[in-house]
Amino acid sequence: MSESIKQKIEELSKKIEEHNYNYYVLSNPTISDFEFDKLLEELIKLEKANPEYLRTDSPSQKVGGQIAKEFNSVKHKYPMLSLGNTYNETDLREFDERIRKSGISDYEYVCELKYDGVSISLTYIDGILSQAVTRGDGEKGDDVTANVKTINSIPLKLRGNDFPKEFEIRGEIFMPKKEFLRINDDIRNQLIEEGYNEEEIYEKQLKNPRNATSGTLKQLDSKAVAQRKLDCYLYSVLGDNLPFASHYQSLEAAKTWGLKVSGDMEKFSSIDGVLTYLEKWDTKRHTLNVETDGVVIKVNSYEHQRFLGFTAKSPRWAIAYKFKAAQVSTILESISYQVGRTGAITPVANLKPVLLAGTTVKRASLHNADIIKKLDVRIGDTVFVEKGGEIIPKIIGVDMSKRAAGIGGNLFEEDTQPTQYITHCPECGTELIRSEGEANHYCPNELGCPPQVKGKMEHFVSRKAMDIDSLGSETIAQLYEAGLLKTIGDIYELKKEDLLKIERMAEKSANNLLEGIEESKKNPFERVLFAIGIRHIGETTAKKLAHYFKSIESLKSASLEQLLEVGDIGEKTAKTIIAYFADERCIEIIERLKVKGLQFELSGEQLANKSEKLKDQTFVVSGVFTKFNRDYLKKAIEQNGGKNVGSISGKTSYVLAGENMGPEKLKKAEKLGVKIISEEDFIKMIE
Repeated sequence: MSESIKQKIEELSKKIEEHNYNYYVLSNPTISDFEFDKLLEELIKLEKANPEYLRTDSPSQKVGGQIAKEFNSVKHKYPMLSLGNTYNETDLREFDERIRKSGISDYEYVCELKYDGVSISLTYIDGILSQAVTRGDGEKGDDVTANVKTINSIPLKLRGNDFPKEFEIRGEIFMPKKEFLRINDDIRNQLIEEGYNEEEIYEKQLKNPRNATSGTLKQLDSKAVAQRKLDCYLYSVLGDNLPFASHYQSLEAAKTWGLKVSGDMEKFSSIDGVLTYLEKWDTKRHTLNVETDGVVIKVNSYEHQRFLGFTAKSPRWAIAYKFKAAQVSTILESISYQVGRTGAITPVANLKPVLLAGTTVKRASLHNADIIKKLDVRIGDTVFVEKGGEIIPKIIGVDMSKRAAGIGGNLFEEDTQPTQYITHCPECGTELIRSEGEANHYCPNELGCPPQVKGKMEHFVSRKAMDIDSLGSETIAQLYEAGLLKTIGDIYELKKEDLLKIERMAEKSANNLLEGIEESKKNPFERVLFAIGIRHIGETTAKKLAHYFKSIESLKSASLEQLLEVGDIGEKTAKTIIAYFADERCIEIIERLKVKGLQFELSGEQLANKSEKLKDQTFVVSGVFTKFNRDYLKKAIEQNGGKNVGSISGKTSYVLAGENMGPEKLKKAEKLGVKIISEEDFIKMIE
């Protein structure tokens, strides 16, 4: 029986490896994602039930799960040198001239796109991936093997058997553009629901795929890395006594071993061919699903490479040509000002439409008054717009020569005036405020400014808040214009006869809406607290506050010091909470919602459940934590029936360990066999 299970695991592994190769290397999938997931699920299930047959190169290792305490520093066997950079044809021809004058002849160049990611060196021994190390300082890098194993385009086991017994292959790990946009869309949707404005959303989103890749590879939890679908192109084979005469030949062989090498690599016999390649990819690169910032040009022959040698910092036989950041100039036609749900004002540059990096750009964020002043942007200016891996285009400067000459859309300098940032809300006319330390101006009329009022309602009914899906933004706008909705408190006052007066609102739709409103009253306190829309209080923070204070009354009367005891609550957020409950209009809305039956305290069932989860268990809390402070964690232990103790003994149930846990405590816990858990493990225990 055991032999048949082992055989089944081997067959499944082989089948999954083949599908991985077809999908990630050949870009030619032969089964659906659903079918692939089913095969992987079956393999994982079999391996869990029969751990003695789990191999280190099993495809199941791609899903991650290993958690590291830190990354070990590893010395590179072959230093990872940097390349000299060039930005123009003249420098490239000079590079070619140096190669020619060195005395070699009949040399070839290999051109490869320079992908914008994180350099990696992979070591394979007997066809098995044994180590993955980042570039670091070129001499030493971080061992990120567990994280790299989750990247589907990097095989854990090579195909065939004609590969060297031991070799390194280097490449670039990157985040595909589509994955980058997907993650940012998820972040954006989450932040919109939590009430953040465009400027705040921009600040919290991933800024470019390269930084996102670097941050992902530094995650200590390999499972988190697996969720971000990183990819990799490999471009250099190294080793002792390699059986290849040229760089191009070695990469062609690497393809047959199942390693992913870019199909855009080309070989040329002259520098003119290289220049043609550069010209082609300067525009074509924008169609790829990966950011590129240039082209690497290498002398192909290994014999020629050895002859040319190295400088102290870089090889003499290779150079990197860097593309200029995608940039255009266009006319700034006007500046408009948007009001977000929280009242934040975002200035937007309205541009004469222009093509930039493959897309038509009509607008660009100007962020805030400081940016406008710094750039001295004026209506009618010819402005430079750049898109260098950022999420949205940005104005990087003004063509002052055109302003001085009155060319294009520009007026002469003496006919223009510096842009004056607005002083009053463009929607309700209220004078704007700008708090100390804030980049943005705000409209303080949160209960009377139309975009803020409607935005608060849209947030209130959103899926992660009260989840009244039949009350969409269009219906909210109609009810607002009709005078039926002025605050979120009015939602629970709506009557069928009022709804039927609204355009395109039939009886069935009205009934569905009223049923959804009634059903929403069952939502727990934490979701109600998130829904009412206190500035800076997102879904996670609302949950922490609800379980810490247990009722709106306790939260309302909390002092600044008490609020600061809660994890993730800083002074700015604490002051915002205090200001919210000091506003009589907000208190009135809460009282109205209470009367209508919304939950403003933890239910008896929630309280009962919490108090028993850690019954008869003792904890030692040690180290520095990222999501909650130690006082909060200790309080959570006691609230759930557990007990805090100061020192580890044989009777200790768990050590709740953060970063920089004391080495003596760690040693003692391991000696006594006390289970060490992370902050994430603890949160799961009490959820």
